[in-house]
Amino acid sequence: MRNSPLPALFSREVKRIHCVGIAGMGVGPLAIYLAQLGFAVSGEDDAMIETMRMHLERAGVALTVAGGVPEGCDLLVCSSAISPGHPAFVAAALRKIRIVRRGELLAEVARDRKLVAVCGSHGKTTTTAMLVTALRRANFPAGYILGGLFNDDAVSPARAGSNEWLVAEIDESDGTIERFSPTLTVAVNLDWDHPDYYRQQADLEATFAALFARTTQAVLVSDACALSARVAAQQKADAAPVRTFGRTGDYRAQVEGESDEQQTLALNHLFPTTRVQVRAPGDFNAANATAALAAAHLMGAALSASVLADYPGVRRRQAVLHSAAGLTVIEDYAHHPSEIRALLGSLRRRLTKGGRLVVVFQPHRYSRTAQFKTEFAAALALADNVHLIDVYAAGERPVAGGTTADLYAELRKNAPSLSAHYYPGQHGALLERLARETRSGDLVAFVGAGDIDQRAREWISAMVEKQDDARRWDELAAAIREVVSPEAKVKREESLASKTTMRVGGAARVYVEPATADDLRHVLRIARERSAAVRVIGRGSNLLIPDEGVDGVVISFNHAAWQAFAPQADGRVWVGAGLRLKNLCGLATKAGLVGFEFLEGIPGNVGGALRMNAGAMGGWMFDVVDEVLLMTGDGKERRMARAEMHVDYRHCAELQDAFALGAMLRPAAKSAADEIGRQIDVYRDKRQKSQPREPSAGCIFKNPPGDSAGKLIDESGLKGERVGDAEVSTVHANFIVNRGHATSADVIELVRRVRAGVEQAKGVRLEPEVLLYGKEWREVL
Repeated sequence: MRNSPLPALFSREVKRIHCVGIAGMGVGPLAIYLAQLGFAVSGEDDAMIETMRMHLERAGVALTVAGGVPEGCDLLVCSSAISPGHPAFVAAALRKIRIVRRGELLAEVARDRKLVAVCGSHGKTTTTAMLVTALRRANFPAGYILGGLFNDDAVSPARAGSNEWLVAEIDESDGTIERFSPTLTVAVNLDWDHPDYYRQQADLEATFAALFARTTQAVLVSDACALSARVAAQQKADAAPVRTFGRTGDYRAQVEGESDEQQTLALNHLFPTTRVQVRAPGDFNAANATAALAAAHLMGAALSASVLADYPGVRRRQAVLHSAAGLTVIEDYAHHPSEIRALLGSLRRRLTKGGRLVVVFQPHRYSRTAQFKTEFAAALALADNVHLIDVYAAGERPVAGGTTADLYAELRKNAPSLSAHYYPGQHGALLERLARETRSGDLVAFVGAGDIDQRAREWISAMVEKQDDARRWDELAAAIREVVSPEAKVKREESLASKTTMRVGGAARVYVEPATADDLRHVLRIARERSAAVRVIGRGSNLLIPDEGVDGVVISFNHAAWQAFAPQADGRVWVGAGLRLKNLCGLATKAGLVGFEFLEGIPGNVGGALRMNAGAMGGWMFDVVDEVLLMTGDGKERRMARAEMHVDYRHCAELQDAFALGAMLRPAAKSAADEIGRQIDVYRDKRQKSQPREPSAGCIFKNPPGDSAGKLIDESGLKGERVGDAEVSTVHANFIVNRGHATSADVIELVRRVRAGVEQAKGVRLEPEVLLYGKEWREVL
């Protein structure tokens, strides 16, 4: 057995090691290295990556269930993100098994080797992978521990090696960097990061200055990094010499030529060779390659023009996941503003004419997001479209100002013209919108250090489904066009935002305005035959359209044929489902019909008012209804008297799965038009003084029994609360208004905050009154 007794950490020889979080890019490669050294290694992870599983099993690492610490285990190792409450922690503590962090164990196994420590803020894994590739090509048998996976599954992320050298990434995020004393230190660049550990930049500088001072042979730093230069300047004269790499460094490289897949670097000064081919384009990769080649030279490896010609690349580092039909999709691990700025700048240069740079970003850690949200917003503004998902916490608790909603607000404030969207807890909505809106020529980048790579792969699968879905909806729309009258309107991907009072939301897959009852009957039949959902939309009040739109056929009674107002000989009046309530009041006033005044300010039509039993000013729609003509989902017409129908607060049971075509209304009395008009004026004045004028969906929450939702929100101090351009009205707290460019995601997040705020302050959980069109609120709350 080649294993070491690890004397600095342990009082007895270690033979069996159990790894928690073994699918992670820190612990997994270390486990493989330990197994190759001869240790008996086991491990567990509740989010196993299949490629990592393959590498682990190939190395002889035994995988267990959560908390499955094997008998005879001497040591448990984990990343700093694993909490003390983890089942394996508990089991190890009960059995008095020593527990160490990944960095602590790595430092110990590197103690008797000549360590090349690759460190810094951005590019560690790429630089390490390039160095490993160069050493392998030069037949230099150094050991290595990569902090990622090569794109080539045949290449292990770790190797024990057969000479005295060990190449490894070391991480400053948890303080374990203080345990390393490298032979050669490669600092790819330095940026203040990990504000949860380094409260100020000076703390980070002191840590790296100490690392440089402990280095024995040489320190390599970037000539383009001012912070690295400042730290290196602290190196004492009798310490290891500092060498620079870059365009003007001691190890100097210039890009001589570049294509989509590779570049040529011209080398000079301390480099022994003059030119290399690098199978990775872009300035950032050029800098990483220069650092790797300089380190290889200092280690004593032979360099040639082809040492990086077969560099396989690293997963999650500008990895091309899809490139076809004019659309390119990449995924990158960038999670600091400087990384993102460099990445997006590089990607923008790769765009074809007319193409857009579309970025999906997942922030990593609340503390980092809170500290750098202004810088993140500035970096993301380099894109044409930005889509944000929730923070990947990495075991960290929420920090004030560190949520994705906070970053989104910062982005909207500093880059108001940027097309930006946020999807709180709605990965499906994100994937649907991307699949619908991307076009040929676009470059889509999934960026972040959390689990966004899974979102990227889900989306590529969704694109295939999108193509199938698009064909299905095209066929359905074509089938409808064939059977409805020429006057009917049939559209694909019709925007619904302009058809609502809130002015937010996406499109209907198929949108139909039937001109006759037969048109509607045909639409219902075809939708039923093709298992497509059918929904009706009126004037768009009291509902919220999701940003991703509606998967189904959306029917509107906007055609003039549905807007009848026909007084009857018996004093009643027949009204069509598409007649606006405002027009109903105006026509009734001219006809001297009393009893409809309360409807004047409700921004809907007759069909919607019947379905929801709309009410205002103490009156309700069904107070004036005698009978309703409806069509059931199977196309049958039915006339129902008011007494037959089951009506209550904001609800009519018979119209939940049927379509109101019109209604016979009974006025309360006859009167002079000017007297009716005066009453309408009273209602209008009252409404204008008590309700906001900005676009809204009406009252957002139902009133709890015996209480007022608006009063509870007001008393909870939530008036003026804002997410993006969605705001709790300062006029009436039970209204959420659109200040100009709100999205459905903004409104949903604000609903979530208001509910939580009222429940915390008042102990009352409010329920939405506004309908989430095509979905259920429980899906997003």
